[in-house]
Amino acid sequence: MGNDGGSIPKRRELVKNAARAPTTFELKATALESLAHAWAHCALSREPFDVDTLVSDWRGRLYNYEAIFKGLMPSDEPVDVTPMSLDVAMKEIQEKICPECGAEFEQDNIVPLLATSEADIERLEKRIENLKSQGLTHTSKKDKSEKKKKHKGDDMEKEDKAANGAKEKKTEDARISGINNSFAASLMAKVLAEQDERNKRRKLVAESARRETAIG
Repeated sequence: MGNDGGSIPKRRELVKNAARAPTTFELKATALESLAHAWAHCALSREPFDVDTLVSDWRGRLYNYEAIFKGLMPSDEPVDVTPMSLDVAMKEIQEKICPECGAEFEQDNIVPLLATSEADIERLEKRIENLKSQGLTHTSKKDKSEKKKKHKGDDMEKEDKAANGAKEKKTEDARISGINNSFAASLMAKVLAEQDERNKRRKLVAESARRETAIG
């Protein structure tokens, strides 16, 4: 160095310039430069914007959609983490609010993905049995399928009763269809009903007698 017409700055001069507060012009220039960079580059990947897939967050910061997906995907780079510390962190998390819907949840609501340990599988089986007994699905919502089955069974029972009633009514109508007088028809229907009742009793007595004979 030297012989170039310049001078070598001393330490006190460098320290003095470094400690100097920036001027208003310098602050505005820095802010303008940062703003221009933010308008042209993704805040996550620092790459130029892809205008067709541009998104923003709640603060208004702009991102490339692809950068968001890459941030959510597992990284291929080695991470300084051990299975033991990761397992402890997962089990000792005290957060009780779902980050997706904001609803409160309990430890039993946590479902490990692709569970392989016997303890997890057994816990999940007990959990679903408990939810089914309460009429709930695995998402703790009301199970509408049970209600549909119940309604279907009730409807079938009503249809069977209606069919049997219509059959009996049709038989009675056939026996009194030739009677034009309403009073006579009702009287005849009453007589026929009593007769049917007696016939049923006779059949029951005959069946019980056959059973006693077979036993003896």
